[in-house]
Amino acid sequence: MKRKLVVALTSVVLMNALTSQAQVNNKSVQRVISPAVPFLTISPDSRGAAMGDAGVASSPDANSMYWNTAKLAFIDKNIGSTVSYTPWLRDLVDDMGLLHAAIFKKTGKDQALGLSMTYFNQGQIQFTTATGQPNGTFQSREFNIAGGYTRKLGRDFSMGLNLKYIHSNLIGSQVVNNSSSKPANTVAGDISFFYTNEKPSVKNKDRGVKYSAGAVISNIGGKVNYGRNTFYLPTNLKVGGGLNYKIDAHNQFNLLLDVNKLLVPTPPLRDNNGVIVKGRDPETTGVIAGIFGSFNDAPDGFKEEIREFTVSTGVEYWYNNFFAIRGGYFAESNAKGGRKYVTTGLGFRIMNSYQVDLAYLVPTSQGSPLSNTWRISLIFDLDAKKASTTSEDTETTEEQ
Repeated sequence: MKRKLVVALTSVVLMNALTSQAQVNNKSVQRVISPAVPFLTISPDSRGAAMGDAGVASSPDANSMYWNTAKLAFIDKNIGSTVSYTPWLRDLVDDMGLLHAAIFKKTGKDQALGLSMTYFNQGQIQFTTATGQPNGTFQSREFNIAGGYTRKLGRDFSMGLNLKYIHSNLIGSQVVNNSSSKPANTVAGDISFFYTNEKPSVKNKDRGVKYSAGAVISNIGGKVNYGRNTFYLPTNLKVGGGLNYKIDAHNQFNLLLDVNKLLVPTPPLRDNNGVIVKGRDPETTGVIAGIFGSFNDAPDGFKEEIREFTVSTGVEYWYNNFFAIRGGYFAESNAKGGRKYVTTGLGFRIMNSYQVDLAYLVPTSQGSPLSNTWRISLIFDLDAKKASTTSEDTETTEEQ
C-alpha cells in the first residue's frame, strides 16, 4: 500500500506512534520515548515472540544473537543457522515486513562466533507536492548487519560482544520545507552476559532443574543523522531469568521473565512557548550522558521512571524434544505507549536437523495496529545434516 509523506521524518517513530494506546489526561501525560530505527527492537524470531517477547535467559539457539549473544557459548550444537519473516502492521498496510537471518559457529568448547542480518521493508512511499499532486515514489527500507563473539568466563558464566552496522533509508534524498534529507548510517555495539546452572535430580537422571539469568545492553552507538535532525538509537537494557524444569525423559517446561528499559532521554516537559521547564534537552544531551541519565531524567520523577520499564513473561512446554507449545504476555505502561498483548505459538523439530516455529500476537485492546501479527522461523542444525550424511556413507561402505 502506498503512503503519503505528510511532513518531517514520521517514519523514524512509526512503530512507536502506531502502537501507542495511551490516554492523555490531567493526571498522567503521555511521554513516549521515540528513538530512531525502532525495527531493532522488534523481536525477529517466533520462539521468543510467542513467549511475550522474552528471551534474554532462554536456552541458546541460532537466534541468540538478537536476544543475548553470550548464550551461544553454551549451545550444544557446532554450527547452525536460522531465517525468520514477520509481516508488519498488516491491518494498516500490506507491504511492510521484517526479514531476519543468522548463523553461528562454535570455534572451541568455550567460545563461538555469530553473524546476523535484519532487513526491514517499510513499503513504498508516495510523495506529493504542497498542492497534493503526485511527486514520485520511494521504497523505504532499513537493515543492520551484526557480528558477534562470545566466550565462557567460567563454568557457568559467559560474556558476549556484538558489533553492528545500521543503514536507514526512509525517504531518500528528498527536500522537504527547504530542508534536505539523506540516508542514515551508523555503527553500534551490544554487550551481554549469561549465567546458567543445572541441578539434576539425585534419584532420577531424567529429572532436574536448570536456572539461568542474562543481561544485555544493546544498540550502544552515536546518534542517527538524517540530514535535518539527529535521533538517538534505541539503546536498551534487558535483564531476565529463566527456569527449565524436566519432569521426565519426555516432558519439560521453560519459564521466562524479562524486563526492558530504553536508555534514551525521556521527552522533557515544555511550556506553551516550547521552553524546557523540566527534564533534559535531547538536542544537547550526548549519548553517554543520555544512557546514564535515562534513570533519573523523567519530568514526573521516580514514578515515571518506573513506567518506562516493560515486562515480558513466557512459558514453553516441550514434549519428547519434538513438539512445543508456547504462550506469553507483554505489558507496557499506558503513559509510555500502552502496548499490551498476549502471545502464543508452536514449535516442531524434524529429523533432528530442522525446527519450525510459529507465533501469533493478540492485543488486549481493540483497534490495535499490532492485531493479526504473525511470525515464522526456520532453524537449521547444519551439524546434524553432516552427521547424517556421514553415517549413511559409512553404512554404504560397510555394505560394499
